Amino acid sequence: MPEKIMAREYKGVSVEVWQGDITELGVEAIVNPANSQMLMGGGVAGAIRRKGGEEIEKEAVKHAPVPIGRAIVTHAGKLPKIKYVIHAPTMERPAMSTNTEKVRLATRAALDCAKDNNITEIAFPGMGTGVGGVPYEDAARVMCEEAKSHIDEGTTLKRVVLIGFNKELAEAFRKHVENVFK
Repeated sequence: MPEKIMAREYKGVSVEVWQGDITELGVEAIVNPANSQMLMGGGVAGAIRRKGGEEIEKEAVKHAPVPIGRAIVTHAGKLPKIKYVIHAPTMERPAMSTNTEKVRLATRAALDCAKDNNITEIAFPGMGTGVGGVPYEDAARVMCEEAKSHIDEGTTLKRVVLIGFNKELAEAFRKHVENVFK
């Protein structure tokens, strides 16, 4: 089970840091750091497909290609505590390296997609930190900056969760939540 590390209230939104498996969280929507083809092979995408079922990938692929800077929403298949998966590309093709600018664009796209679909709870893994190769600190910083900017502009969100699959990523999220959400 995921473990809550911290929470901070910011303009009526609970900004939380957790450690564990994103597919086991109880949130309305989780974010898949996708590729533009919407193929769900490894990393977070593979875990979502394995636990939620291939129907998630089949629904997502119908929207492909999805450019970086855009996101789409699908149902969460068999994931029992999650209603939606927001697919936000951080790379054009599967298993490509990526960078912080693409992580920023993907984070913004996921947040905008949540707003467009009246989603009130969203959970992000470390966008671009797996095969994409973006360092935890860099991803956590730009993700927190984008979340703060989104909240400052007005949002449907009541809860933003940043979840690290390991202690190092969760710690990077904790540090940047404390620095950004003052």
